[in-house]
Amino acid sequence: MATFKIDLSTAFVFVVIPPALKLVSKQTGEVAIDRETGAKLLTVGLTIADDGEANLYNVTVPETGVSEGLAVGMPVAVTGLKARDWENEFNGQKRHGISFRAMAITSLAPASVKA
Repeated sequence: MATFKIDLSTAFVFVVIPPALKLVSKQTGEVAIDRETGAKLLTVGLTIADDGEANLYNVTVPETGVSEGLAVGMPVAVTGLKARDWENEFNGQKRHGISFRAMAITSLAPASVKA
């Protein structure tokens, strides 16, 4: 599947859903692991606003790449954001979409504002 880099150089990015562990299976509670580093994977909900438009994106990032204390409304910098299309079949039904992955999400809030 194709992977595309996303340019955020002119965008404003804010946390709207705080970091949470990404699960492989909700039934077993198995946590997703980064194949390259072995770090646990988290998902963070981000609003990305640019050119008069804002959208919500759920972004997967290794636990080691997430600033401590990320909270709702906090402005952040996103390093290495990529989009990847995916497709799978489950119980005879095809599903497809786009997943988002970043190397790091770093707080831009002043130290006194961080939680």
